[in-house]
Amino acid sequence: MSKKSIIAREAKREALVAKYAEKRAALKAAGDYAALDLIPKNASPVRLKNRCQLTGRPRGYMRYFGISRVVFRDMALNGKIPGVKKASW
Repeated sequence: MSKKSIIAREAKREALVAKYAEKRAALKAAGDYAALDLIPKNASPVRLKNRCQLTGRPRGYMRYFGISRVVFRDMALNGKIPGVKKASW
């Protein structure tokens, strides 16, 4: 599990991106890059990192499920994900 501070930092970034989304879009459309520089750097959507919703793991993230591969495998084997079962042939 990731440190709580890292997960909190990522949540703070997500809030900033949501807060400044409209303003960023308007400034980019107008081509006002000087004003765009005054917006906080963490308000840029490029700085967001996909993390597992349950553990905060940044690697092995499965976008369709929103969790990491480790958690996905554990949940699939326990039957907690509908329609997913272990392959056997």
